[in-house]
Amino acid sequence: MAYPQEQEYYPFVGPYDPCPPITCKTYSTPPQLYIPFQPPNLPQFSPHEALMKGTLWPALFSPYESRWGKGR
Repeated sequence: MAYPQEQEYYPFVGPYDPCPPITCKTYSTPPQLYIPFQPPNLPQFSPHEALMKGTLWPALFSPYESRWGKGR
C-alpha cells in the first residue's frame, strides 16, 4: 500500500505549558480512506484467515498495535 497507516503531527508547544510537552503525536488512519471504490478482482484471504483478521481483503487489513509499554 502506498499510504502509511500511522500518521504523525507536531503540535504547538507554548513557552508556558504546565506539563512536559509531547512533541510528536501519532494517529491511525484506516486503509478504507485510500480506496474510494472496490476494484474488481481484489485478492482475498482464505475463509479461515479472513475470520482471524476480520476482513476478506488484504488491502483493507489494518493490524492493531498496542502502544502499552512504548515510551510509557
